[in-house]
Amino acid sequence: PARGGAPVHLSLDLTVQAASEEVLHAGMTLLNAKGAASVLMDVHTGEVISVVSLPDFDPNDRPRPPTEGNPSDSPLFNRAVQGVYELGSTFKIFAAVQAMDLGLVNPGTQIDTAPPMKIGGHSIGEFQKKNYGTLSVEEIIIKSSNRGTGKLALQIGPKRQQAFLKDLGLFDAPPVEIVEARQAKPLLPARWTDLSAVTISYGHGISTTPLHLATAYAAIANGGHAVSPTLLRQPEPRLGPRIMSAASARAAQTMLRKVVTEGTASMGKVPGYHVAGKTGSADKPK
Repeated sequence: PARGGAPVHLSLDLTVQAASEEVLHAGMTLLNAKGAASVLMDVHTGEVISVVSLPDFDPNDRPRPPTEGNPSDSPLFNRAVQGVYELGSTFKIFAAVQAMDLGLVNPGTQIDTAPPMKIGGHSIGEFQKKNYGTLSVEEIIIKSSNRGTGKLALQIGPKRQQAFLKDLGLFDAPPVEIVEARQAKPLLPARWTDLSAVTISYGHGISTTPLHLATAYAAIANGGHAVSPTLLRQPEPRLGPRIMSAASARAAQTMLRKVVTEGTASMGKVPGYHVAGKTGSADKPK
């Protein structure tokens, strides 16, 4: 009501939305995946430029809501803002940037990632049982070392880790103007132990939406400020409180760039763009 008769300007770009749907569908088909999601956000305003959840549906022929089975099997289920997932190694950059911001390490600090590593009676392993030996913090991100980020998390400690992830917006339902997003409260451990801190540093033991992840990465990409996702067009930058130093954010950006040029995300290279990013995977329950 306070807006009176002013028209609503959305942040969505229909051309980008159509292109995102097309490319994401091709990737989903290539990998024979059950579903896929993508979010494109302006990191300075929180504006959502495109948001895709596949499989989707024709709004002129809307399917009936499911009455049995898994709700996420329905095309009505919005994987981008409603589905919560263990987002795996995409979380590793949060441990690295926080450890740098606290002054515990710098990008060149050497960390011993050789086995064994046991926390609370559990062994921490690497993808395909690799042994990376001693790595710099930057190399931990480039090679995606579980033990490396786990050791960073132990230096940070569970309480400081919780506070930082909360500042990134990873504890609450995303405040975006999509009805189903209100149901997407992240799944957090009942007790945040040292083991929780270690597994959460590589994205296991915490479940969030792809939109949460995009919002948290926006804080790194914009130089260290929290942002709030929105579908409403913003006339100017809308940065929230600073949650990491500009220097730490820049160092994290460099690491994410090297993941694409030297590390696990080589498929993300696009001519003409300086793409930065991080791969991640999760264990399927079945």
